Amino acid sequence: MALGRAPRPRPLLLLLLLAGSALQPGAADRCSWKGSGLSWEPRSRTVEQVHLRCTEGSLEWLYPARALRVVLEPNLSSTRHITVCIKPASDFQGASIYVEHAGQLHLVVSEAEEVRLRHVSCFSAHTPQRVALFLQASPQRDISRRTASFQYELLSNQSAAGPDIQKMALVEAMCRPCDNMELLMAICSSDFVVRGSIRNISHDPENHMSQVEVSGQKVYRQKNRIFRQDEATGEWRGPIKTLLRCKVKKGAGDFLFTGNEHFGEAWLGCAPRFKDFSSIYQTARERGTNPCEFQFH
Repeated sequence: MALGRAPRPRPLLLLLLLAGSALQPGAADRCSWKGSGLSWEPRSRTVEQVHLRCTEGSLEWLYPARALRVVLEPNLSSTRHITVCIKPASDFQGASIYVEHAGQLHLVVSEAEEVRLRHVSCFSAHTPQRVALFLQASPQRDISRRTASFQYELLSNQSAAGPDIQKMALVEAMCRPCDNMELLMAICSSDFVVRGSIRNISHDPENHMSQVEVSGQKVYRQKNRIFRQDEATGEWRGPIKTLLRCKVKKGAGDFLFTGNEHFGEAWLGCAPRFKDFSSIYQTARERGTNPCEFQFH
């Protein structure tokens, strides 16, 4: 065994079977949960069980002890397939995350593999109405503060390889230019639609990402407050992420930035020059083929 590395945790399912542990129901329906292993009885074999019924949220487990079972039960009864994505916090410590499938536990996030903790892990869920995650606390020799926290998102797609999953840039970025129909659909379905210019572009080779700093004239839509307005100048500013392999470059002029938000970050979708989009939209509107109305002012 290598020095300085904690022993690899044994699969939780085996521990539960050997110990005969009981499951303790968690609190009422919620999107997020925060709890501490210090509040549990030292000699109890009960495994805390948490039910989360939203398509996105977070979990924060302070001082991880023994095990925690997290059941994701979103209202996706009409969906055949979903993809679950988990983003561990940068200071994730004290536990490993497993997902249950066909009676077996599969490792998703390991505390020992520090490089993976900076990335989002996604996997297909074969039972969209109920996805069970197990957090196995790592053996500890002291009572120092450790926190196992992560954010989660559930994405629905009509088939196991359906197009909806590709809307998440963390899974598959749209590096090629969008065609006219994709542009028209983007203004209808995107989480954010912003008219603006590119202030700066920075690259992060280690995490295979690029970030576009946008100076916006107008925010037509945004799901959360990623783009904020300067009270003095009235200018909107915000960052948009994309994958490094898209090789995004700085260009002059106004663009219409569209995309989706994941884990509190904006991810680039279609970004045509504003004058090109305006011409495409007006032509579609005259022909009655625009999928939704877009107010330019």
